[in-house]
Amino acid sequence: MLSLLLLGGGAALLYVGAECLVSGAAGLALAFGVRQLVVGLTVVAYGTSAPEVVVGAQAALSGHGGIALGNVIGSNIANLGLVLGLSCLVKPATVDGALRKSELPLLLLSTAAVPVVLYDGVLSTWESALLVLGAVVYTTAMVQRVRRHRSERSMVPSPESVQIRTTAKQSHLKLAFMALLGLLLVIVGGHVLVQGASLLARQLGLSERLVGLTVVAVGTSLPELATSLVAALRGHSELVIGNVVGSNIFNVLLCLGSAGLVGHIASPFAAFRIDLVVLGVITLLGVVFLRTSRRMTRAEGAMLLGSYATFIVLAVMYKA
Repeated sequence: MLSLLLLGGGAALLYVGAECLVSGAAGLALAFGVRQLVVGLTVVAYGTSAPEVVVGAQAALSGHGGIALGNVIGSNIANLGLVLGLSCLVKPATVDGALRKSELPLLLLSTAAVPVVLYDGVLSTWESALLVLGAVVYTTAMVQRVRRHRSERSMVPSPESVQIRTTAKQSHLKLAFMALLGLLLVIVGGHVLVQGASLLARQLGLSERLVGLTVVAVGTSLPELATSLVAALRGHSELVIGNVVGSNIFNVLLCLGSAGLVGHIASPFAAFRIDLVVLGVITLLGVVFLRTSRRMTRAEGAMLLGSYATFIVLAVMYKA
């Protein structure tokens, strides 16, 4: 019972915290006229990946490397299969042409990096540092994109616009406070969720791998799911796709990298071999759908969702 309470409480804190974090951060970004796709790839992706970062770091620090690793792999599978699939079922998503040129190749490269760094069964410090460095380089490139976009939209300020900006300062402060409060809730929720997951694994005799791939991965993907469903219902499909693609890139580069830097990540490659194959297949499927059409259909969303459901059923049936 205690493990379920910890899991539920941790997931609730993660959900509320991420909602506050995303709403505050995205509100600030949109107030400065940044495109939806860029906001989804940066602010929203960072915000919704915060639970994975916190959970991974907490798990690694407490000696539960299997949960940290399973969380990253399972979350990326859930983002593409559950989040993107379900969002496209709700409303077909329009694909921005700019996404195909830069983010999709990086999504493939970051996904391919996971089996490479884990092939020897240990995520070393220098490999973790390289992943984090990749996150820094990617973030820097995205900031440059934001600056270019803002400079293209810049205008000479009129007295009226100056007055509007002055009156908007208070709302900006509220958004900043909301983002900071959300970050605090995410940190606390991540700690509670890891404790509940490790306790559940011991009580049910489940491996940390399975718990990380299923319970923890779905719990930390709740912010992406909630944000994407709301965005899909409101017709902000660029935000949906940017959120999923950006989150998956950050999960590998930042979440896995930071977990490896603060703790010990080690697991036999064979233990995650099937999971990595599933991650590769569903990533390729998602990239094909995003590249071959200007619009992801409900049928493609159903295929992604069906792939995820099949993976969960098989993971539970052949638990290890």
